[in-house]
Formats: sequence, structure tokens, C-alpha cells
Amino acid sequence: MQNTEANKPQLTAPPRTKKRKRASSLDRIKARAGWLFVLPFVVGFAIIYLPIVIESIYYSFTTTRVLPGGGFEATFVGFDNYSKALFEDPDFVLTLGGGIVTLILDIPSIVIFSLFMAIMLNQKMMGRVVFRVIFFIPVILMSGIMDRIAQGNQMLDFMENTSQTIGASGVNDTSDSTAVEIVSMMDFYRLFRNMRVGQELVIYIVAAINNIFQIVNRSGVQMLIFLGGLQAISPAIYESAYIEGASSWETFWKITFPMISPMILVCSLYTVIDSFTSKSNNVMMLIERVYSQPGGPVLSSAMAWMYFLVVILMLVVVALIISSFVFYQRREN
Repeated sequence: MQNTEANKPQLTAPPRTKKRKRASSLDRIKARAGWLFVLPFVVGFAIIYLPIVIESIYYSFTTTRVLPGGGFEATFVGFDNYSKALFEDPDFVLTLGGGIVTLILDIPSIVIFSLFMAIMLNQKMMGRVVFRVIFFIPVILMSGIMDRIAQGNQMLDFMENTSQTIGASGVNDTSDSTAVEIVSMMDFYRLFRNMRVGQELVIYIVAAINNIFQIVNRSGVQMLIFLGGLQAISPAIYESAYIEGASSWETFWKITFPMISPMILVCSLYTVIDSFTSKSNNVMMLIERVYSQPGGPVLSSAMAWMYFLVVILMLVVVALIISSFVFYQRREN
């Protein structure tokens, strides 16, 4: 009887291709490079910042008493500092609420303006690099020592203070505001009223126009992010759309906007962080003012950590809202 087992074909697993091994090794190399890139930050955070963070959390639950011989004594009081900040301090809750409302109104205007300017600056035109530099100059001027110089500039103060309370008629109640006079001459309110647009939207648009100086100052980084995203879109996609007869409007909503949607998420999160950590933020100035008062370091620590939790909550909310329409292009391996 012949051995049938020996005649059966042997099933063996297909050998791994060199391409797959090469791809996996390349991924590991990129992962190591990423860890090496963030290693200085991780080490610096663990050695320098983490002890300060832990100490700040501890002091927010204590009260301090200066000792006669020097130094101070910390006594654990639980959530007393948090209770004082929320229910006894008359300014913290109002300032925090006003900052959140301002941020909610600023995010759309900053993101839309930066996206619009990025699309314009991405067009083929003479002097495109010069225009990009011009729009990024405010970011340089409002950083470091230039920011301190700008604080003493009366012209900048005047331009920053042109945003005033908009009355029921859509016109600023202050008659000496140049920006609102321009809006009144252009008669935006009557234009939108004839278009049957709600009064709230009219007030928002007029306020955004009056605050254009701050919007331009805070849109430089976002414009660069959008420019990078726009330049990463393959020109072949646009060529295919034009061959099929798509208009520029259809191309924007069907190609540009979905492909740039991850950058919208990044810019929105950056705008939230930049707004909440700005030196001109009213909550930050309030915390600094409380810190300089007697017994203020522990109370300001509690305020700062509540403020930090509010910032994290805002980031989560913005990320969840914008992530619902973000499009991620999948690339085949």
C-alpha cells in the first residue's frame, strides 16, 4: 500500500515579502525618530514642570501662614479656596463667563478669515511670497519685546479699543469710533436687513468688522497651517474635477473643504489655546492680580486650576463638534 500521506501537497505559509519587512522597519524607524524628537520636552517636563504642577495643585487645597522666623506653614483646608473663588469672589465667575462667550464668538471669525486669506495667498500671482510675509508680520509684532513696545503705542491702543457695544440699531453708541463710522457709511445693517438676515447675525458681523485688527493679529499661525494643508492637496484632483466640468464653487465644497477639514480642527484648537493663554485675557489678568494680594497665592492657584479645567472642557467640546465633519484621506499601503 502506497503512502498517501507523502503524496499529499504540503501547505506552507507564503513567505513574507521584503517590501512588507521594509515597510515595518521604516515604521519603527519613524516611531523612534518621533520619540527622540519629543524626548527633550518629556525630560524637561518631568524634571522642571511636573514638580511645579504638583506643588501648585497642593497649594490650591491649603492656606498659608508666614512664620516669624521666616518661611511659611501650609494647612490643608480642602476645597475652601475653590469655594471662595466660585461663591465669594465677585469677579472670577463673571470674568470667566465673559471670556468663554468672547471665545465662542472669536473662533468662527478667526478660522474663517485665516482660511479665506490662505486660499487667496495660495493662488498663483506675482509677489505671493511678499503678501504671505506681510500677513504674518502681526504675529511677529505681537510677540516678545515687540509686544511690550506695542503696548505703549497709542495708535495700536486706539485700534484695539474700536470694538464697542453695538446698539439695537446695529450702530455703535459711541459716535467717535472711526471703525463704526466706516461700517455706518457702508450701511451693512441696512444691507443685511434687506436680505432678511437676523439682527443677531448683523450685530456679530459688525462687531467682527470693528474687531478686524485683533482678528488679523491672531490669524497668522492659522494661515500658515491652512497654507500647508492647501499645498498638500494633489493638483491632479483639481485637474480631474475641471475635466469633469466642476465649477470653482463645487470644487471648493467637494474637494478643498473636505481635504482641509483636519486643518480646521487643528486651527480651532490652536485658537482656543491661544485665546485662553494670551496675556490680554481677562481671566489671566485677574488671576495675576489676585496672586499679588495677601493670601492670594493659594486662591489664585485654585482659580488657575479651575480655569485649566474649563480650557480642557472647551478643547474637548470643540474637538467633538468639529470632528463630526472632518474628512481623513486613507492611503492604501
